[in-house]
Amino acid sequence: MTDTVDVLIIGAGASGAAMAWSLADTKMRIVCLEQGGWMKPSEYPSTGRDWEARALSDYSPSPNIRARPTDYPINEDNSPIKVVNFNGVGGGTVFYTAHWPRMHPSDFKVKSLDGVADDWPVSYWDLEKFFDENDRMMGVSGLAGDPGVPPRNPPMPPQGLGKSGTQLAKAMNKLGWHWWPSDTTVATTDYEGRAKCINLGHCTPACAQGAKASTDITYWPAAIRAGVELRTHCRVREITLNEHGMAKGVVYYDADGVERFQAAEVVVLACNGVGTPRLLLNSASGRFPGGLANSSGLVGKNLMFHPYAQVYGFVDEPTDSNRAPPTCLWSKEFYETDLARGFARGYTIQFNRGAGPIVEATMSAGKDLLPWGPAHHAVFRRINGHRLTASAICEDLPEQHNRVTLDPVLKDSHGIPAPRIDYTIGENTAKMMKHGIARAKEILQVAGARDICVNAPIVYGGWHLLGTARMGSDPERSVVNGWGRTHDVKNLFIIDGSLFTTSGGVNPTSTIQALALYVADQMKQRLATLFD
Repeated sequence: MTDTVDVLIIGAGASGAAMAWSLADTKMRIVCLEQGGWMKPSEYPSTGRDWEARALSDYSPSPNIRARPTDYPINEDNSPIKVVNFNGVGGGTVFYTAHWPRMHPSDFKVKSLDGVADDWPVSYWDLEKFFDENDRMMGVSGLAGDPGVPPRNPPMPPQGLGKSGTQLAKAMNKLGWHWWPSDTTVATTDYEGRAKCINLGHCTPACAQGAKASTDITYWPAAIRAGVELRTHCRVREITLNEHGMAKGVVYYDADGVERFQAAEVVVLACNGVGTPRLLLNSASGRFPGGLANSSGLVGKNLMFHPYAQVYGFVDEPTDSNRAPPTCLWSKEFYETDLARGFARGYTIQFNRGAGPIVEATMSAGKDLLPWGPAHHAVFRRINGHRLTASAICEDLPEQHNRVTLDPVLKDSHGIPAPRIDYTIGENTAKMMKHGIARAKEILQVAGARDICVNAPIVYGGWHLLGTARMGSDPERSVVNGWGRTHDVKNLFIIDGSLFTTSGGVNPTSTIQALALYVADQMKQRLATLFD
């Protein structure tokens, strides 16, 4: 057993890094345990010509495909959408596309506004200054003045529209629909030690140049300079309790596979919407037989994925292919509820530049667009570098049958039960996705696209893992309170996507980090009464 630390954070990804950095100014002893390791940009796929192939193998976003020693397996047989995540310093920010929307004010009040799901115990305006602070720390590029979102002032200018963005924007203008250049966490100017993007390659799975913000190169260096200790290759098995029902610390396996115990005054979970409920459920005890902090029975339930409907086609003019950050525009035209559409809430349309040659060849062959035989090369030349994509990222409403549980058979390399996913697309989301597909087809047709194809939902699209330890004021209907503390255990906090009450219709990383900074700020304001 090591000395008791003040704050023990489990997970070094988006939220864990932000929390560690924010709490560092208290001068408390803060330790973070991360089951993966530090990343080596020299080994990233974009340093070689085979990067597209490696994105399907050792750098696949699916832990079941890449199967690194730092990964854990996931039983996702009972889900049409498969989980994608990453274990390592930086977490999912190493792999994400750097697309950077915020949730909207309405997303926090869906029960009051639309009569569905539940209101959050916090508002957009509670988080606004933390969104801004996070934008500065991560380094956001974008264009102020978007009428589709609340005011914000990104510290760097936006990415260029490029060939693809220009064609898509013209189509949106013809339709009279909202569009705006996407916010991204890709540097467009030299920023805080990061050089601007030189389009070395696609932003996924990882940026060898360092132009894309990931927390291993943004928050973590600052947190470590401030005195935070980060231990890598430490896989936590369970959280233990003392005789008073408070979290005592964690049992974990170190890099050599040796079982250790770390005591802590405060334990913070930042393991994503699958890893956090997995750990809570595996920390069952006599006091909490159904899983730690699970008196509500909601730990692991209400899993939300954001089903993603991808629609693409091919135009005569060249597009950007896989050069430059992939997401160039967004549209909020169909984001807010309009009951005439037949469903509540809405979706963002995301516009992508194109695809690289390997992705194009494999996807087009799968869609029977690319024939074998004499016409193969001529057809490939016609479609390669000519793809335009419009995708609908659909809000998922919380439903308790969508859940994470512990698999009774499957285990990770340390013998810890693996998570099992049970998930179906809800009726409201299915209607929303159908509407989004129809609008995306309309946009591409106006842009002059032919051979329009649909992938809905994207199978390996479970990149947004939300809702499995939700926030709320009522302990019977939520797992944590309005500032991230679990209702049942007064020194146990959750700061990752698990605490989302609803999902919104946007990529969640910006909001996850704003919430982590908000929780950290609340903790600092309440240090004298933190466990009351």
